[in-house]
Amino acid sequence: MRHAGSDARSSRHAELIGWWAAERRDLPWRRTRDPWLVLVSEVMLQQTQVERVLPYFETFAECWPIPEQCAAAKLAEVLAVWQGLGYPRRARNLWRTAAIISERHGGRVPADLDGLLALPGVGPYTARAVQAFAFGIDTGVVDTNVGRILARWQGRRLSPREAQRIADELVPAGESWAWNQAMMDLGAQVCTKRDPSCGQCPAQRWCAWAVEVLGPEPSGQPDPADRSAGVSARQAPFEGSDRQARGRLLAALSGGSLPTEQAAAAMRLEHDEARAQRLVEELTAEGLITAVGDQLRLG
Repeated sequence: MRHAGSDARSSRHAELIGWWAAERRDLPWRRTRDPWLVLVSEVMLQQTQVERVLPYFETFAECWPIPEQCAAAKLAEVLAVWQGLGYPRRARNLWRTAAIISERHGGRVPADLDGLLALPGVGPYTARAVQAFAFGIDTGVVDTNVGRILARWQGRRLSPREAQRIADELVPAGESWAWNQAMMDLGAQVCTKRDPSCGQCPAQRWCAWAVEVLGPEPSGQPDPADRSAGVSARQAPFEGSDRQARGRLLAALSGGSLPTEQAAAAMRLEHDEARAQRLVEELTAEGLITAVGDQLRLG
């Protein structure tokens, strides 16, 4: 993989993209190259499974198909549409981003990396995803799936810088959109974290780890993707977490204002008033809720 010549690389590109053409997932954000909608989808997909995002993306796109419309909406409206998707800071960041794009960029999402990274909540992965999927810029997009694939192909753990360099080198000129989508689908459908389907993988011939798994004498070497760059760690349990309690309060507020004294009950923290107060203060500081007199409300 690391020393493949140009002919071998071209063959591999053709094989992977050919596999993807037959196996690709039909996702609504793949039907558009609109930079704003691509950005919305990528923010929604941060730490969230595709199946959960599908209805939220379509609703958001219907409500605010251009950044100026999102910027003109009230934060409470955006949060209400986002309710249930989790990590509501992302909704607030998108709302703020819409204002920045409208006021500083003439309503157009910037295409350059620095401009994208300056937007609230946009990190290296999201910025490069927008570049590849909206603007067709030849850049590697390294999410959890792609990070896992690259480590297995190389047969070793990778640093973040290594993973990005390798991902960039692998992108065939002019095919950034298809290549990166193919890599993501390969990781989601075949090169999965648990029980990867190495025998059906179009990349098995050049994957160092597949040799370990499928060879006549498997070595028993650990998965090189574990703790490698771009591969997310296991999340803390949701049940009983602050995230769950915060979500309950935001869900209650999506139906209208709520007396402050009822916040603990809404979060099911009647037994822990101190924790409930801390979470209310955090949500207020983050701009996700507002206290008006003795009432709490969204935004």
